[in-house]
Amino acid sequence: MKASANQIRQALGRPSADIRLYLLHGPDEAGAADLARILAQAMGSDAERIDLDSATLKTDPARLTDEAASLSLFGGARHIRIGSVGEEGLAAFTALLEAESAGNPVVAIAPSVKTTAKIVKLAIDSPRAMAFGCYAPTAADAERLAATIAGEMGLGLGPGLATRLVEATGADRAVMIRELEKLSLYLDSAPDRPRELDHAAMDAVGADLGEAEMGDAVEAVVEGRVGDLGGELALLDEGGASPIPWLRALARRLIALAEMRADIDKGEPVDAVMKRHRVFFRDEARTARALRRWTPAMLARALARIRAAERAVMAPGNAGAVLAESEVTVIAQGIARRS
Repeated sequence: MKASANQIRQALGRPSADIRLYLLHGPDEAGAADLARILAQAMGSDAERIDLDSATLKTDPARLTDEAASLSLFGGARHIRIGSVGEEGLAAFTALLEAESAGNPVVAIAPSVKTTAKIVKLAIDSPRAMAFGCYAPTAADAERLAATIAGEMGLGLGPGLATRLVEATGADRAVMIRELEKLSLYLDSAPDRPRELDHAAMDAVGADLGEAEMGDAVEAVVEGRVGDLGGELALLDEGGASPIPWLRALARRLIALAEMRADIDKGEPVDAVMKRHRVFFRDEARTARALRRWTPAMLARALARIRAAERAVMAPGNAGAVLAESEVTVIAQGIARRS
């Protein structure tokens, strides 16, 4: 079935034996990961989690059904998580939904598939599955989300604070939660002891990544300016904020270049493509240079590395900015060698 935002959160928070598969599809991978954590929390801290990848599903479709029907090694709760799956998971999902029994819930994150994908249609049509599209929230949605999360931590947002949080975190749900957790700790807030969050507290401990600073770091990567990149990353590190916003900004830039390269490869002139994609006139020269340097294969590989870095940064006990900075430096070095 196709689920609404409220339905999927409630279903993941109270998993039912009737639902075997929760398919979280769409480009907001951070939002999908946040939803997947709801299931993990609902299963309990002692639950066994089995991680499968798309390669396993493709080569051994029956593995998913076997894992879903298996008992935990220690006899407790058990759940299965699949990251970054695409259409290659169709056979495995079909077998899971058609099996006679499957006691362990499965949550699958599919960031690259569209609503017309076969795995999405399969989940929507099945009474044993729920499908939910994860898309980056609009500015208004993100501000409402910020206010809701803050309220759950006992924080009241003063004028302009919701907008500032959204801008500082790139509207990334996971980053927003972490920033609000820091602010809650700083103000010693809780539902039973509410505090008002003001700009002074944000200045003291909150994220403040400006668009200009992120843009300079992004262009240093895209242009392969390895010598400049270190300084740009150091500026972003000064506030102690998560690297997720500028990783997302870099991903958006690479996606835009990939879309333009696809049009150019069809035979369209570079100038016409840039105008149709509304490239700002002051950015036309460097965008044209980037389109000459970057091939479709390079863009695809770089995007895959950026998404992997995002997932690594969000994992528990990670090395944070070090992981992200290492990945983008490797990408910039590759472009520098090509230039």
